[in-house]
Amino acid sequence: MEKMDMEFKRKLPTPKEVKEQYPVSPEIEAIKMRRDEEIKAIFEGKDDRLLLIIGPCSADREDAVMDYLHRLVKVQEKVAEKILIVPRIYTNKPRTVGKGYKGMLHQPDPDKASDMLAGIIAIRKLHHRAVEETGFTCADEMLYPENHRYVSDLLSYVAVGARSAENQQHRLTASGVGIPVGMKNPTGGDLNVMMNSIVAAQGSHTFLYRGWEVKSPGNPLCHAILRGYVDKFGRNIPNYHYEDLQNVLELYQKDDSLKNPAVIIDTNHSNSGKQYLEQIRISKDVMHSCRMSGDINRLVKGLMIESYIEDGAQPTHEHCYGKSITDPCLGWEKTERLILDLAELR
Repeated sequence: MEKMDMEFKRKLPTPKEVKEQYPVSPEIEAIKMRRDEEIKAIFEGKDDRLLLIIGPCSADREDAVMDYLHRLVKVQEKVAEKILIVPRIYTNKPRTVGKGYKGMLHQPDPDKASDMLAGIIAIRKLHHRAVEETGFTCADEMLYPENHRYVSDLLSYVAVGARSAENQQHRLTASGVGIPVGMKNPTGGDLNVMMNSIVAAQGSHTFLYRGWEVKSPGNPLCHAILRGYVDKFGRNIPNYHYEDLQNVLELYQKDDSLKNPAVIIDTNHSNSGKQYLEQIRISKDVMHSCRMSGDINRLVKGLMIESYIEDGAQPTHEHCYGKSITDPCLGWEKTERLILDLAELR
């Protein structure tokens, strides 16, 4: 008898079953359709607003995330002509080393053990509340491609992380999700890996997905995310500067098959050396580069910013409301000021 070192605990419901149990209303469907078209227009160069993908490093608790989103709505109204906000609700996000907290999908309560069924329901309810109460359709990280369909009818943006962009299943799934997918450059910094992932995701594929043979049409809205990298000595090296953006532009120009050349700048991670306050300066530096070059201005579609209610980060057990339990984030007052400043600079 074949032996596997896994305990098969229980069969989880399929995405179809979860969607039937927790359906979206026609009103939410209409909001998502409108938002998807607005975001698509930015990537296609038909709308020159700045896309701002902003929010907590990891969505750790529903009450604080919703509080944050309600604050964000009021700022969106003030900057609507210059900026389109897509909140980050990253429900899969674990600590980098995989120890401890593994994200809302695994642990809807960070203080308790993993409960995948409760987690699936919790992330669907949170994304549903976001659209219903604020009109925001949000971004999530596709850490586990098989789980995307649990919330696929609620999302408007997907990010593929630096450690996942080289993975074939992520690339193939990205080719069939029907919304913009950002591919981060790998932690080692090789931009060719990132560009290869974009080529793959923009193509059509037949592959195995959730027990089905599926065929994807290709995703013309797949694009680059620059997040900095780590060199062989463990030093953080940024890649958001003017010369870096010029380099990515040239990489796009080398491949005529690529559609909708686009870059999002991740202002935290190795670009900031995880010094979260640096996100303010980096964001404004990118805006300056856009003003210096029309080509770069057309290439850079937006910024990705880690932001929450309180500055910084905390251990899970401290329970400070609205403070990140993963990477340090920009607090609310600084976030609001930055968004208003970016609207002035656009």
